[in-house]
Amino acid sequence: MHSQTPFPHVQKWHRQRFQTASKFLSKIPQKTTMPHITTHDTIFELKAGETLLEGLERTGHDVEYQCRSGYCGSCRVKILSGRVDYDDFPLAFVAPGEILPCCCKVTEDVKLDCRTAKREPDLFETDLFAAED
Repeated sequence: MHSQTPFPHVQKWHRQRFQTASKFLSKIPQKTTMPHITTHDTIFELKAGETLLEGLERTGHDVEYQCRSGYCGSCRVKILSGRVDYDDFPLAFVAPGEILPCCCKVTEDVKLDCRTAKREPDLFETDLFAAED
């Protein structure tokens, strides 16, 4: 005989097990977007494997540097919004509100207090001795 159930009219029970969706979602390729970097002059996206310092150089920003590994602190810039992480905390002093773009890992969109380099006129681009009209 059937044991007491809350549904006496049910003759046959079906048991079903559900798995979490994460098992299936992990098989779907996820689109990876790189963080956006905003400066006073431009907005750009970091390329895969590129440090923030390399991205700033690629886009023409004026950033001092020497060691490229967090020892000297020459590349220090102010971060206005967003957050970065460090795999290994740099040896150079980093004040609150500052980052070292040579060794930080940008994990979200950030805004930096940084400008593109001003292009100085090249005296050899024009003919200094050309006759003026």
